[in-house]
Amino acid sequence: MEVWPGSAYPLGATYDGTGTNFAIFSEVAQTVILCLIADDGTETRVELTEVEGYVWHAYLPQVQPGQHYGYRVDGPYDPAAGLRCNANKLLLDPYAKAIAGQVDWNPAVFSYELGSPEKRNDADSAPHVMHSVVINPFFDWDGDRLPRTPYAQSFIYEAHVKGLTMLHPDVPDEQRGTYAGVAHPSVIAHLKDLGVSAIELMPVHQFVQDSRLIESGLANYWGYNTIGFFAPHNGYSAAQESGQQVAEFKAMVRALHREGIEVILDVVYNHTAEGNHLGPTLSFKGIDNPAYYRLVDNDPQHYMDYTGTGNSLNVRHPHSLQLLMDSLRYWVTEMHVDGFRFDLAATLAREFYDVDKLSTFFELIQQDPVVSQVKLIAEPWDIGPGGYQVGNFPPQWTEWNGKYRDTVRDYWRGEPSAVGEFASRLTGSSDLYEHSGRRPVASINFVTAHDGFSLRDLVSFNDKHNEANGEDNNDGESHNRSWNCGVEGETDDAGVLALRAQQQRNFIATLFLSQGVPMLLHGDELGRTQQGNNNAYCQDSELTWIHWDTADTSLMKFTAAASKLRRKHPVFRRRRFFNGGSTDAAQDGNLPDIVWLDADGNPMTDEDWTNGFARTLAVFLNGDGIDSPDEFGRPVSDSSFLLAFNAYEGEVDYTLPGEDYAPGWDVALSTGEVATGTKGYEAGSTLKLPGRSLVVLQAG
Repeated sequence: MEVWPGSAYPLGATYDGTGTNFAIFSEVAQTVILCLIADDGTETRVELTEVEGYVWHAYLPQVQPGQHYGYRVDGPYDPAAGLRCNANKLLLDPYAKAIAGQVDWNPAVFSYELGSPEKRNDADSAPHVMHSVVINPFFDWDGDRLPRTPYAQSFIYEAHVKGLTMLHPDVPDEQRGTYAGVAHPSVIAHLKDLGVSAIELMPVHQFVQDSRLIESGLANYWGYNTIGFFAPHNGYSAAQESGQQVAEFKAMVRALHREGIEVILDVVYNHTAEGNHLGPTLSFKGIDNPAYYRLVDNDPQHYMDYTGTGNSLNVRHPHSLQLLMDSLRYWVTEMHVDGFRFDLAATLAREFYDVDKLSTFFELIQQDPVVSQVKLIAEPWDIGPGGYQVGNFPPQWTEWNGKYRDTVRDYWRGEPSAVGEFASRLTGSSDLYEHSGRRPVASINFVTAHDGFSLRDLVSFNDKHNEANGEDNNDGESHNRSWNCGVEGETDDAGVLALRAQQQRNFIATLFLSQGVPMLLHGDELGRTQQGNNNAYCQDSELTWIHWDTADTSLMKFTAAASKLRRKHPVFRRRRFFNGGSTDAAQDGNLPDIVWLDADGNPMTDEDWTNGFARTLAVFLNGDGIDSPDEFGRPVSDSSFLLAFNAYEGEVDYTLPGEDYAPGWDVALSTGEVATGTKGYEAGSTLKLPGRSLVVLQAG
């Protein structure tokens, strides 16, 4: 094997059209051996003798794409001091662009004897672990252009590669559950029918199947167990050849971009699949444990765990931060993705102990010319002290608004004292975001997400039903803010089913009428159920996949209509928060940009807002001269709208406001018995709003 010195940059295995450069960081290593793995598992070992700044490197002119490889790192093994090198363990390249295989959980993957953590285990792990793969980085993007949809015009669809496509009747069998399946014309057509501007894919970085789940006959479905921050998960690839998942992923992105749909990745940089001190040695642990992981200061044998998974990435070490930033840039520049949703993002801000929005991680994001220009969405919490950080991320970030989810659920199930906060969430949550100079689009609004009930289950179950997970129903959130509409679970009661259908429409309409950015969970528009399981992380089965053959087409059409209403009218997607102001129209001839009205058509008073039993309210949205831009960025005017909400079980008579607001009103959208398209409600007339429904009136 011919070996040249090569280069310390870039890290990873880089094929240049002739040969491949290998580079890996380790400050604690004494010897680093590159292992080239043949189809029969035999290894050709190449010791890396060139070291610059703790980066070990070599160039092998004979190595081509498709080559499997790994590393063996020899160095100190002293767990009490946080050092876990063991040359008997074959390790994944942290910068591997593709990964082959899975872990089979033989005891050899652990660096200690099972049952005796103090005893070192020198069994060779090579036959039992995953392999890094050299890829061909060249791809014909065919003029691919990123859609660059402004936040104010965005509609995000959270989806799972497998769950979205596994049962789709138009997707060929060999493409179901894959990137190619997501790119299928029928799947893209569904997204287009809904008006989706961005698909947010649940984790597609290479992840590990948990041994506990495998032993229980289950699987890691969600994928929040990353081991490769550069590699598309091989289990979602229809291609059979090693490394081809990269080209398949790129082809998916290209196909979605052609239809104007952005691709956002749910990324898990807060921890890895190696777990705590009793976890396996698969990559980072054996390469440079104290550099990659946050260890307990006075007890480095153990790991700081802000995530509930056993470890936390060490975001105060420059090489861990470099790994994170290199990964983000790679997915933008080489894979053409349009943004990221950061799982448990508060953990990434714990440079020392507390969550710090001035941490190095945020500084790096802020100044990076590539990463700073894509969509950055935080899940603004973790399980550590002070981990709930909704509203506290830096100005260029948007956030999953957990308070929006909770408030909207409470309002529509009839909780007391929900009206005031409901109004705040409906108008963009200025109390959370305006103080930091952000705009309504900082709020990613959602009612349901992968973690929790689906929308249909939200209106069908009071309690979680997670028995299938094998944890005696002790896993998952117990306080779901759900309401089963009178019967727990499946029923043939026509009245209950009608109410559930109406409640689903209420949630969807509220989502699209709210200022901010709407996010819909895949299948919610189709009535997807998980039979009350609110923690289906381990259910890779028909329980979690979308059943396209039994889809609720009526709900699908309603969702598309609500999405179209939002897309057509910029009054529902303002760029700035409302100003409010005087409601005396005669004062200057102009109404304020927003007016809150009671059921009598009068502006709401302080007493109305503090009435803990209030369930009704209406809001006038003035479309005259709003600041939301058209596709060229020019300010536009729009129709004015009146939104009337009724969370009571009984009908409410709404008196429409006087002619100062509009001479008449037409029904643009309704979740109840008021027919959409009804015209000619005169100013001051009475609108009978059915129980638990809303209506959207457009000025005629």
